[in-house]
Formats: sequence, C-alpha cells, structure tokens
Amino acid sequence: MTQAAEIGATGIGKQFGQFTALADITLTIARGEFLTLLGPSGSGKTTFLMVLSGFEAPSSGRLTLNGTDMTDLAAERRGFGMVFQGYALFPHMTAEENIAFPLKVQGRTAAEVKRRVDEMIGMVGLGGHGHKRPSGLSGGQQQRVALARALAYAPPVLLLDEPFSALDKNLRGQMQDEMRRLHRETGTTFVFVTHDQEEALALSSRVAIFDKGRLQQLAPPREVYERPANRFVAEFLGDINILPVKGGRIEGRAVQAPGATGDLAIRPEYMALALAQPEDGNAVAATLNDLTYLGAETRLSLVTSGGVPIVLHQQTSDLPAGLAPGASVWATWAPGHGFLL
Repeated sequence: MTQAAEIGATGIGKQFGQFTALADITLTIARGEFLTLLGPSGSGKTTFLMVLSGFEAPSSGRLTLNGTDMTDLAAERRGFGMVFQGYALFPHMTAEENIAFPLKVQGRTAAEVKRRVDEMIGMVGLGGHGHKRPSGLSGGQQQRVALARALAYAPPVLLLDEPFSALDKNLRGQMQDEMRRLHRETGTTFVFVTHDQEEALALSSRVAIFDKGRLQQLAPPREVYERPANRFVAEFLGDINILPVKGGRIEGRAVQAPGATGDLAIRPEYMALALAQPEDGNAVAATLNDLTYLGAETRLSLVTSGGVPIVLHQQTSDLPAGLAPGASVWATWAPGHGFLL
C-alpha cells in the first residue's frame, strides 16, 4: 500500500475574469479517504479538482500537502495520479505500455517496470488483455487501463474527473465496485468528481457538495442525504418532499413538530400511503395524481389540498387494489423522519 497524503485547502478562490468559479473553499481531505466532489454542471467541483492537481492556479487561498505549502507547486512535482473523463490513453501503445509509461519516466529499471505492470494488470482484472491497444479494448477495459496507469507508481493522491461518464449503467455499477476495491487495496487518498448523486453516496467516505462555486456541505453520505445543511442540498440529493409548517401545523393539521414554523423535509421512502385518515401520527390529506410503475416499486405523485406536490415510493405488491389517479388518500410519516430546513 502507498503512503496516502492529507490535503488542506484554506480560502481557495478562483476567478476567470469577472466570473467567480470558486469562493472561499476551506476543507481538509484526510489521509486515505474517498472524498467525492458533487454538484450540478458549473458548480465548481471540476475547477476545484484542477486546482488540487496543479493544472489551475488558485486566485486566492492556500493549499497544503501533509502540512507543507503546495499552492505554487507545479503539477508534475505534486506526484498525484490523474484519471480523466476521456481516459487519455496513448492510442499507439498497448495497455501494458500505457501502464509502464509513468514508471519509465521515473527512471525505474526494466525489471521493476515489468513487475509493477504485471501487478497492476492483475489488480484491475486485465489478464490476457495487456497486449491490446486501446482501440481493441471495451470502454470498461480502457477505464481499467487508465486506473492502472494512474496507480502504477503508487501516488499519494488519485484525482478522478468523472471517469465513468462514458459508460453504460451496468458497466458503471461494475466499475464502482472496482473503484471501492482499488481504494481499499491501495490505501491511496481518492478525490472523485461526479454529478451522479447515487454514485457519490455509494462510493464515498465523505461528500463535498458544491453549488455556484461554494461548498454547501461536507459530511458522510448518510448525513448529507438524511440531514442536509440547506434546501439546495436537500433537493439536489434525490426526491424530497418539502411541506410548509406554521405553528406546528401543516394545512391545518397538527404534526409532531410542536410550534415549528418553516419547511419540513421528508424523503419519499419515509412516507407511506393510507386510504383513510390515521388516528395518530403525522399525515396530510392529498389527491393521487399519477402512478409510475417501476417494477418492484411504484412512484406515486400526490398533491395536497394546498397545492403542495408529494412523491412516495411504495412496494408495488403493497399497493391497494384498484388504486387510480383521482383517489383521495393520506401521506403519512413517522416522527423523527422529517427535518426542518
């Protein structure tokens, strides 16, 4: 296993003319962690990755590597591994030659290069494919070559810029499993950029959520999903129902948030459908607008009498027989499963 590194960012800003791409980003990336930078297009996540790599210089702020200032250190002197969105493999080289390239640049001996290339070919599951050029490899195999090349010289940090964006859904799932395994086996600090919320939650030890150049929340996946710091994070991470609460009541009905006023957020999986008003617990009356069959699960779209939309995810086998759009129903949820924004 490599010696993983810790990265510190303090007050990082980046200007492109009058445009602010990053504003006052402060965080610490722990040794050996898997940090995902998540956000919509234009949120600043890739710009921050480029600043970490040294390919972009920050306009303000300071970067440290294991406590030592690296703000002005050239990219090639940082020693980080990098996997690009388009793989960036050398088309005239075989998979083995691509993996060997950074080792040869470092001046490793021929025997050492061969040993390490063979080790990496085995680690990423490319046995029998090392002699092929990129044009003879599938997208997933090319991605494995790119990962192997980036990890071959045991970098202290691996930076990954949306590496799965060109892969189909099934292959993405396989590569996510591979990524978790490689992170565990190498011990390298991973910094991963994606706009895919499920991918971020599945892979990361922590998630840094960006919007409009600012860091909105930095926390473990469960925390950002179940206790978002603000409305942007709540709405960005999948479906969520937001119900206005006034004096502990929603549309005139008391809920178990005594005296609360504000926006109560509840994830769809924590809500259930009822055909009759429950005797106790939290509930709001609604009309069923639509049902979307998704196989084992059905997505239900409701609207309250006050016009607030609600989405529920229910097991298809548990739905009442004959349920159809226009039905009067109740959306219910247990105490503790809602949180005020």
